[in-house]
Amino acid sequence: MPSIYDLKPRFQNLLRPCTAWLARHGVTANQVTIAAVILSAIGGGLIAAYPTRPWALLSTPVVLLVRMALNAVDGMLAREFGMKSRLGAVLNELGDVISDVVLYLPLALVPIVPAWAVVAFVLQAVIVEFAGVVAIQIGSPRGYQGPLGKSDRAFWMGAMATLLAFDILSPRLAMIALVLLTTLGLVTMVKRVSVALRNQQETV
Repeated sequence: MPSIYDLKPRFQNLLRPCTAWLARHGVTANQVTIAAVILSAIGGGLIAAYPTRPWALLSTPVVLLVRMALNAVDGMLAREFGMKSRLGAVLNELGDVISDVVLYLPLALVPIVPAWAVVAFVLQAVIVEFAGVVAIQIGSPRGYQGPLGKSDRAFWMGAMATLLAFDILSPRLAMIALVLLTTLGLVTMVKRVSVALRNQQETV
């Protein structure tokens, strides 16, 4: 199944001039990574504080788009401008998970959204990223496979927040959407684990 992650090279090309400008002005990859986490916390905080306000929900797709740009920029700064570090690798993985949790979990406070479904979705998001990282533990490349990676989650949750803002989703539809996304997340987890195990077997 195609993933939004496949569009990453084109997205990076659009951001390359901005990335070069940041590098020239002394901005580091780690600073950009931390900025993405802070931005996500602000976005989640707006929803937590104003769960019934359309403008707070509409901030979510904007935050997600900027966060995706920051994630692309920090990777290019690290790879193309010699900023790779062990700390950066740790911040990158932890930052993605923390950002997902602080941005998506407050949606459980939106009145028409089933809180348990949001919690289940966030839990699978954490597990999916863990499944990608654990591949390294057995000697395989970091896993990004599957139909609901980080970029896909961002797209669908941004779309859901937009629909909620315009009062288009009913509680039932919101629940069905979250259950479907959580199921796709579990499929993604299985895919990443199976690819990691296959790669590991091929190298033995």
